[in-house]
Amino acid sequence: MTTIPVPLKETNTAQYEEVLRQAYEKAIAYLASLDRAPVAATADLATLRRQLGRPLEARGIAAEQVLADLVADVEGGIIGSAGGRFFGWVIGGAIPAAVAADWVTSAWDQNAAIYATSPAASMAEEIVGGWLKEILGLPAGASFALTTGCQMAHVTALAAARHWVLEQKGWDHEEQGLSGAPEIRILASDQKHASVTRALRLLGIGRAQVVDLRTDSMSRVEAKALEEELERNPGAPTIVVLQAGDINTGGFDAFETLAPMAHARGAWVHVDGAFGLWAGASEKYRPLARGVELADSWATDGHKWLNVPHDCGFAFVAHPEAHRAALSENTSYATFVAEARNEMEWNPEWSRRARGFATYAALRSLGRDGVSGLVERCCKHAKSLGTRIGQLPGAELLAEPVLNQALVRFLDPKAGAGEAEHAQRTDDVIAAINATGEAFFTGSTWKGRRVMRISVSSWQTTDEDVERVVQAVGGVLRAK
Repeated sequence: MTTIPVPLKETNTAQYEEVLRQAYEKAIAYLASLDRAPVAATADLATLRRQLGRPLEARGIAAEQVLADLVADVEGGIIGSAGGRFFGWVIGGAIPAAVAADWVTSAWDQNAAIYATSPAASMAEEIVGGWLKEILGLPAGASFALTTGCQMAHVTALAAARHWVLEQKGWDHEEQGLSGAPEIRILASDQKHASVTRALRLLGIGRAQVVDLRTDSMSRVEAKALEEELERNPGAPTIVVLQAGDINTGGFDAFETLAPMAHARGAWVHVDGAFGLWAGASEKYRPLARGVELADSWATDGHKWLNVPHDCGFAFVAHPEAHRAALSENTSYATFVAEARNEMEWNPEWSRRARGFATYAALRSLGRDGVSGLVERCCKHAKSLGTRIGQLPGAELLAEPVLNQALVRFLDPKAGAGEAEHAQRTDDVIAAINATGEAFFTGSTWKGRRVMRISVSSWQTTDEDVERVVQAVGGVLRAK
């Protein structure tokens, strides 16, 4: 086994070959085991802490030994989210082309900050941005950013929104900051995702400035509720946050109605489309997002429904000048190339991973038809899982799947059982299902009721997986 000399005078490929060969073998062995291994983690917190809690030695250890120890020490702590029977948290797998591109991205070790630090990374992002806007049905002239995930895509897009709404009131946020600025109000669904609230906090906009809008049975904002709030303080700088795919029900807000209503009162419209924006890739499901192109900004994930490795999200802004003004910071040493796209002018990071390569590979591998097919298969499996599990004795389907999300709960069989008992029963059944190793689900609280979310986002999920999971859930219910 080799150790890295200090200092490393020159690149020696022999120092990489064995450990990368070992990494390949370990990775293939793991992927091959997904269909038979438990989906949930099998090691508890204390075990993992003990296994990984090795002392840090004064002298370094050979790379091959480090990797071997790492693979051994995480045993039981890796969740099978890369496989086809994982249905929690809207997490997709990663398609082969994207995994391979991600590996060479690490080997290339590019800093995708500006064109000068990696011309190829900059160009890959430029091409990817155009492809994504075409697939998702967004305005061709929108600016974009590749971020770590939808969380930072929200931060990016809402920073542009903050700049724009304050500029309309004669306030230069980048020069003057927020102290003394007109107070921005946020009108958002009462079912909004926490990542939106978190993004607003990072941007200096507190919870007290957020007004929750009433929603219907599918978590869609009621037009009357938005109209009432817009009229309450018509002169305030306002950002309206709508949803393309509610995290629980998959419901879509009525963009054709709500976006013009907001624009008529000078508001900026931002769309949380973490997974639901991908409905635009499918002719079958595109009508759900009708009018989404009328918004001013959009945020979505790549590591959900595009099935690229984690560390990938996308922000789009219909007003490039506001986007750039909110984030660009020129310096004498940044070596900007005027005619090129310099990534750091559009995203919050400086030094950053060249995440565009994996997205580029995924889109080329799938093609437009492949992305559409991935969306439609996941929706089909979600509908099948939700409907069939909801029909099992002791189960109840609460939200008919409209996209790739479904909600079920499990009812306490005792006479007179109330919501508290049903909630406990639901959590107990989820835990029992996960303990079988046959599937992995997560819980949520939706409109006061505890539910099991069924989220299908992986290219790996098959009809056989659905059948296997339904049988496993039925077995758990019979045993309990």
